[in-house]
Amino acid sequence: MKLRQRKFIGILATIVFLTVYTLVAMATGGIYVVGLGMAVELPVFILLGIGWVPIAMILIRWMARPPDT
Repeated sequence: MKLRQRKFIGILATIVFLTVYTLVAMATGGIYVVGLGMAVELPVFILLGIGWVPIAMILIRWMARPPDT
């Protein structure tokens, strides 16, 4: 797969992933976390806030690979 194709697929996958992740995180926080107190809410929202980073790193690493020959 050419680098240009891989980047295009990676960008689309990143956009779809981030959209789905934010909706799921928002729903999870709103249903299960809100109202439990600051001691629970703060760590959960911090984890939800940085939870997307490992997946995005994997996608970016895949997009940056040299082209297959």
